[in-house]
Amino acid sequence: MKKEGNSLKNRLIIYLFAFLGILFIVFFMTNSSFFNWVFERHQNQLSWYIRPLFLIPFCFFAYQKNGPGMAITIFCLFTSMFWFPKPEVVSNEVLEFLTFEKEWLTGEWSLYKGLFVLTIPLSFTLLGIAFWKRSLLLGCGVIVLMATGKMIWSIGNGGESGKSVLLPATIGLIMCVLLVYIGYKKSSKRNQ
Repeated sequence: MKKEGNSLKNRLIIYLFAFLGILFIVFFMTNSSFFNWVFERHQNQLSWYIRPLFLIPFCFFAYQKNGPGMAITIFCLFTSMFWFPKPEVVSNEVLEFLTFEKEWLTGEWSLYKGLFVLTIPLSFTLLGIAFWKRSLLLGCGVIVLMATGKMIWSIGNGGESGKSVLLPATIGLIMCVLLVYIGYKKSSKRNQ
């Protein structure tokens, strides 16, 4: 009976954070004041550096087969765009890139754009499955593809300003792969 109660509690937590995540996205995309407020705070590059690091707890929770932890981590990843205050000084490259992102998000949506956006939940699904199945190689491969995809998309679509993503994405990629590898090896030793 206790296991059933935990299972129900876990599902409720997952549904709650999935609902909150969807609510955040809908409000973000439909309320221009909130949208602009979020992007003003997203000018703070600290959010650019911490966002990739959310992949570490996501992988940990997937490895532990902890769905609520995964759902909470994704919600935190979404909202981390506005955790930091608007910076006093912002480089022109960052401003140009964020202006491009805002215009891309608010511009006309095509089938291609919709399919492209679906690569985000798909990549998180693949990452979760990789670590749920305890495949370090596949999991790290997905992390590399996610970071590389973000960099290629940013430069390919944002031009020169897209290069502002390179340093945070590269540092995030190295930190994620390194810490996930260390955590995986330590966990594997404990389970032997």
